[in-house]
Amino acid sequence: MSAPAAYALAPGIWRIPVAPSDGINAFVLRGDDGQVTLIDAGLPFGWKRLVAGLTAAGVDVRDVTKVLVTHAHNDHVGNVARVVRESQAPVSAHRDDASYLTAGRVPSIEQGGILRPLLSRWARYEPIGVDSTFGDGELLDIAGGLRVLHTPGHTPGHTSYFHEPTGVLITGDVIHFYRGTIRIGMKMYCHDISLNERSAQRLAEPKAEVVAFTHGAHLSDAARPRLHSFLAERLRRNG
Repeated sequence: MSAPAAYALAPGIWRIPVAPSDGINAFVLRGDDGQVTLIDAGLPFGWKRLVAGLTAAGVDVRDVTKVLVTHAHNDHVGNVARVVRESQAPVSAHRDDASYLTAGRVPSIEQGGILRPLLSRWARYEPIGVDSTFGDGELLDIAGGLRVLHTPGHTPGHTSYFHEPTGVLITGDVIHFYRGTIRIGMKMYCHDISLNERSAQRLAEPKAEVVAFTHGAHLSDAARPRLHSFLAERLRRNG
């Protein structure tokens, strides 16, 4: 049996796997006002999955009225320029990642060793026009209220989003979910590893009912206790 093209996280919110085995996720939010917001869009090879997921959520690419991004890495924004061409939707991002998006490049990574030059070359993507930027704590007028959580470290402007009406927390890459376990974001792709660790603790702030990752399946069963347990263990481990 094939996996669903989209998973309903709450009324009007879906997770769209744009790579096999929940490897990369995008998200779509449909507001009562008819607005359709896409968060991230995956890599070009995942275009058909993105379209199928939007269809499963009852919309077409051309229906998208706004695009948000979690961060300026190609596995999350590689399709954004194409979405914009088809929908004419404006793009919003945290101000600290905006310059990378418009240049079509990723921020520097702290580690990576001999792989760093290869990662930098591979990680190029089609430049993205950023129509507006936001900062930490802003409440975006999207689907009844989407709160911005600036969680830098993976990239300077990495952003998590909390949908206040439903309690859906979209973590971005600050943490992942892999083989049934919450994990910290991969160090080899981090701009600032220690900052990413500190930012992860911010995810305990909202009263999350669903925790949705940009890599991995989402958590809806005891999501908040599981998240808090993980964060407490990371805090204990790192002093």
